[in-house]
Amino acid sequence: MIRMLVPAVAGATLAACATTPADTPIEDREAGSGGDACNAQAGQRFVGQMANADTGAQILAATGARTLRWGPPGAVFTMDFRADRVNVMYDDGVRITEIRCG
Repeated sequence: MIRMLVPAVAGATLAACATTPADTPIEDREAGSGGDACNAQAGQRFVGQMANADTGAQILAATGARTLRWGPPGAVFTMDFRADRVNVMYDDGVRITEIRCG
């Protein structure tokens, strides 16, 4: 019975390593022309403004991103890339210092 389980467990473990579309290299996803891709350049006019809900909504509209991630001073982020996300960094005075996609 155990001899039959070992190959089954090994096969299931290897299947978990299979490549899926989500495993596409970041370079390929960034170059994609998806309709929900973020355009950070369109949001640069908000640098220096106060970071608040109204400004966030305007940044989303300007950049075409679907989601917004606020970046307070000293924040640590995951390295996952999302073409439909805009990252808005701000300083201790709650002024926007940087807008980038990903």
